[in-house]
Amino acid sequence: MFQTEKLIAAQAKAIESAQVLAQLAIENAKAVADIHYDATKDAVVATQVKAAQILTIKDAKEALEIFTADEAQAVLSELSAIQGKVSKVISKSNKEVVDMIESAMDESKLELKKMVKEISNGVPTSAAPAISAFDYVFDAAVQGFDQAYAVSKDAYTSFEKTIESSLNLFQDQYVPSKKAAPKKQKAIAA
Repeated sequence: MFQTEKLIAAQAKAIESAQVLAQLAIENAKAVADIHYDATKDAVVATQVKAAQILTIKDAKEALEIFTADEAQAVLSELSAIQGKVSKVISKSNKEVVDMIESAMDESKLELKKMVKEISNGVPTSAAPAISAFDYVFDAAVQGFDQAYAVSKDAYTSFEKTIESSLNLFQDQYVPSKKAAPKKQKAIAA
């Protein structure tokens, strides 16, 4: 009966962890939605201003003057900033999830080892070789679990680095840095 209570407690803890992860996912989705909402609101305001300017145009040349390279640069910089905010939310979320998983795994391993030890202590001494073999298999399974976790943690890290490199690539392609003004050549005295 005692083992059943432990299993029920472990399941309750797993459900609680799942609820915490779900809450974290909801909070991060809200943060990303807020970022996009603010960006959309700003874009609508800017569009309304440009539309009002366009309606007052009487000459076609004036239309070309409304859309300048500096304004395009500003829009691209804004997009880059928005993507940076989203990247921070994703990065923070990944770190929190990894930390939660690490904590849950450590606790689970300790509980499993304690449970195996309790079960092993109640076995007659004549079964010592079987218990030793079981301990060996159990330790190997835990090591395999640790390796699988390390691979999944690397996948999270790789995902985050891929997002960062994609953002950097976007910035390099569409948000060129300002170039220094060309130097004037001095006239050589003859």
